[in-house]
Amino acid sequence: MNGRHKPVTGIFQRLFGKRRISDISASESTEDIQTIQSSGEISAHSPGHISLFEPPQLMVGCGHSAGLQREHNEDAIFTLTTTLVSNSTHIPFGFYIIADGMGGHVHGELASEIAVRAMSTHVIRNLYIPLYNLSSSAPNQSIQEIMQEGVQIAHRAIQHESPGGGSTITAMLIMGGQITIAHVGDSRTYLIHSDGQIASLTRDHSLVQRMQELGQLSDEEAAVHPQRNVLYRALGQREPLEADVTSQRIISGYLLLCSDGLWGVVPEDEIVASVLNNTHPAQACQEMVAAANAAGGPDNISAILVQLPG
Repeated sequence: MNGRHKPVTGIFQRLFGKRRISDISASESTEDIQTIQSSGEISAHSPGHISLFEPPQLMVGCGHSAGLQREHNEDAIFTLTTTLVSNSTHIPFGFYIIADGMGGHVHGELASEIAVRAMSTHVIRNLYIPLYNLSSSAPNQSIQEIMQEGVQIAHRAIQHESPGGGSTITAMLIMGGQITIAHVGDSRTYLIHSDGQIASLTRDHSLVQRMQELGQLSDEEAAVHPQRNVLYRALGQREPLEADVTSQRIISGYLLLCSDGLWGVVPEDEIVASVLNNTHPAQACQEMVAAANAAGGPDNISAILVQLPG
């Protein structure tokens, strides 16, 4: 073995341990990595269950539609799923982005594509390549810092390349059992459990959401409010911009990233049913997109569904 080759576990400890925004401890992250690197007996939706796949891996699907009332699709999506397996290491890695453009179809289409390209390029260059090249060198920044910086780069790229345009961005990075989400706007990330429970892991940066938090609107009033699509935080718009960046340890269930063209039209119970009643995430995404179109398809629709190996 080449003496310059660095153990992957040590690199992950550095990444998870050095944090300024993270809300979990380095010991939790290290413990989770050790669990993922174990013999393959990882819980799959119930304690003690042996994974159906060897090695355990992320299962991913996506869906994308302009909807029925829009001529252009201003949503953009990105998915990257890999697995590093050796005698001593098993690390599932996934990176996923949804961006919902705004500012008219020309500016919106361009802004969302710029956001996805800029964010994905930054994370691949500064995290993915250093981790998986031969020397396995660790970046100088933590995962949270890399994700926050990626959002800032996407923000400035839109301002430069598409003045007047704007976009939401919801980016999720899965490494071992740690999930890190960088979020601006009103696209969402949901965690869906195998027992049917669903919870949003992101907070909308919308005028209506703020009014709900202040007790000025009920859920029913918010759903039909004429300004429900107005955002107070978006890429390419006002300064300063800061993304919500959070980390948590999640090793089982499903993670759904989606634009408001899905969650704003399809009820949560129908979303859960599509996720749990289909054998593969790709089928579930197609069914969810079809449901949004069946409900009138008033907006562009995007969905990325990740089934975790645990």
